[in-house]
Amino acid sequence: MRDPLVQIDQDGAIGLVTLNRPAKRNAINDQLIAELGAYFGQLPAGVRCVILHGEGEHFCAGLDLIERMAARAKTTEQADSLAGVRHSRGWHRVFDLIEYCEAPVISVLKGGVIGGGLELAAATHVRIAEPSTFYQLPEGQRGIFVGGGASVRVPQIIGKTRVTEMMLTGRKLDADEGARLALSHYLVGEGEGMALARDLAQKIAANSPVSNFAITNGVSHISAMPPHQGLFTESLMATLSASAAESNSAERINTFFDKTDRPA
Repeated sequence: MRDPLVQIDQDGAIGLVTLNRPAKRNAINDQLIAELGAYFGQLPAGVRCVILHGEGEHFCAGLDLIERMAARAKTTEQADSLAGVRHSRGWHRVFDLIEYCEAPVISVLKGGVIGGGLELAAATHVRIAEPSTFYQLPEGQRGIFVGGGASVRVPQIIGKTRVTEMMLTGRKLDADEGARLALSHYLVGEGEGMALARDLAQKIAANSPVSNFAITNGVSHISAMPPHQGLFTESLMATLSASAAESNSAERINTFFDKTDRPA
């Protein structure tokens, strides 16, 4: 049996997911994507927020091209065309599980966030970058095209023309540039990413689980809808969140007013 490429831990309500291929800069192969899919497809009981990070110096260098080319060499041209579509759609399914996970996902970025690594990061809800972080979509120089969602998710963050330029030129964005473009939400000092991630995860895990679900699922879906459909869906999500027993919304609101409106 092969050793797992994704290390899974849990600290109370926080799930810890570690890409564990440091010698390969945590490049993604079929086994790694399957292990991510298995975890996010059925979260362990009690997990209310997930932290995703990479072992070693890099978050993720994207597709493992060496393994992928070896696999393609074993197939016929016709079979390979279909296999390529299935392979890409498999990544889409797994990254959708992350984007629409009911437990918000925080990624801690460092070193290379390249190609599929950027696609993976873009599917997470909160991104924390350390100074070593750099972002790249080098597909144009490889003679390929993105296949894990970068043409959809990354333009939603930085705009389609920037993605086009990155893919054409192989341009590398450093941590500061990435923060200015919202590729990360937080930019911290070297080695400080996990500490902030744990602090944020504790706050997020204390939210209503129904509200967290509405946020991680509702915002992405609503932003892709025509305005009249989005507004209607927003009303449904607002009502669901406020009326769900798990939300304790009345108690949470009363607690808020108790703290803010007390007489001096």
